[in-house]
Amino acid sequence: MIEKRQFYINGEWVDPVIANDHQVIDPSTEEPCATISLGSGADVDKAVAAAKAAFPAWMKRDPAERIAYAEKFLDLYAARQDDMGTAISTEMGAPIDMAKAQQWGAGFAHTKNFINAAKSFQFVRPLGDHAPNDRIIYEGFGVCAMITPWNWPMNQVTLKVIAGLIAGCTMVLKPSEESPLSAMLFAEIMHEAGVPAGVFNLVNGDGAGVGTALTGHEDVDMVSFTGSTRAGVAISKNAAATLKKVHLELGGKGANVIFADADDTAVKRGVMHMMNNTGQSCNAPSRMLVQRDRYDAAVEEAAALANAVTVGSAHESGRHIGPVVNEAQFNKIQSLIQKGIDEGARLIAGGTGRPDGLNRGFFVKPTVFADANNQMTIAREEIFGPVLTMIPFDTEEEAIEIANDTPYGLTNYVQTQDAERANRVAQSLRSGMVEMNGQSRGAGSPFGGMKASGQGREGGVWGLEDFMEVKAVSGWDAKTA
Repeated sequence: MIEKRQFYINGEWVDPVIANDHQVIDPSTEEPCATISLGSGADVDKAVAAAKAAFPAWMKRDPAERIAYAEKFLDLYAARQDDMGTAISTEMGAPIDMAKAQQWGAGFAHTKNFINAAKSFQFVRPLGDHAPNDRIIYEGFGVCAMITPWNWPMNQVTLKVIAGLIAGCTMVLKPSEESPLSAMLFAEIMHEAGVPAGVFNLVNGDGAGVGTALTGHEDVDMVSFTGSTRAGVAISKNAAATLKKVHLELGGKGANVIFADADDTAVKRGVMHMMNNTGQSCNAPSRMLVQRDRYDAAVEEAAALANAVTVGSAHESGRHIGPVVNEAQFNKIQSLIQKGIDEGARLIAGGTGRPDGLNRGFFVKPTVFADANNQMTIAREEIFGPVLTMIPFDTEEEAIEIANDTPYGLTNYVQTQDAERANRVAQSLRSGMVEMNGQSRGAGSPFGGMKASGQGREGGVWGLEDFMEVKAVSGWDAKTA
């Protein structure tokens, strides 16, 4: 079992002020795989003080220098692919092949995209030809508290840390206590890249302790949080007293709208996307809306596909799905599956309990409900597991109404071969992202949602801008600058 009790503060690994050990559980075995320490308010104070002291010099650095640190990090991160994949697989249960490809790869791609975006970003730019002596200056927001979840660890850590680094911010990262090993490896890579002391700091902890201390700290200028909507509300309230900027990337209950003329692989794409990462993705297409003419065939196909999905240990190579992250999540998913049955949805695949042959580990059966309606609990709540809810519809207008009838607004999906309808529906859906006909968003596309799915955008130019203040300067002397 790994023992990592230290925090990374001001360029050094330091012991916590108060020993408070926490065991990290391997969800495939239900056995401890590591022991870390959870921080206290005193640890937060030390980390914030280091970030505050480092900020003036870091913000004044030429952006090209900050980009160079990100490039050095990227090279080192690439060399640690196997180590990072192993850490993620062990701590949160992503199958090892998927962890080394998709989970590690998300961090690599985001870092590369930020570097590319930053190289053409004008940190100082003219207001316009009408005001030749006015400049708009983009500069780092200040000390940022960054709180990340366990489901895609490096995806979220890089979206925050690398953007903040290039923007000129200094930061304190609190990763999820469920997935600290990958974050501590990330800190090792930042140190090896030579990032100056105090620019990046890491304090492990839980939300009630370190999270609360960070989001309410008077010397923290900005909070960037990814997690549940419930926690996002609490963070917003805690941060309000000090008028911090708060960026929130929260939950989702995405609708995958499949029209009768959708291509032959639309249902398969939707089911497999839903099951990826064991359904633990905020942008998962968890509501499959199918037009009536195609509905019966889609139900039959979805059931067959889900029944063919294999479940197994995260430590085994292959294309299976792994466990969910912990016992609490396992119990929540079981309860919601039973709720779907009790409320009258038709169970066509999966159900409660572990898959056959797996009597230990937090494994969930790939589950599909048909004949649901949008008022059922399984259509309203974010389940965060491999559970798909199918709902029929008749008209385009009805599909849009059902899709938008949710507190969330992160990602929706549209499947149709009618290009005009695809564009029309995309414009009508109230979500921060819409993906159509299996086309993924391009490199550097902004990630984020509307309504209870959060505020702000991550990734590419938008992700850089989110960590920067905008300063208007008049009387600028272009000859001396």
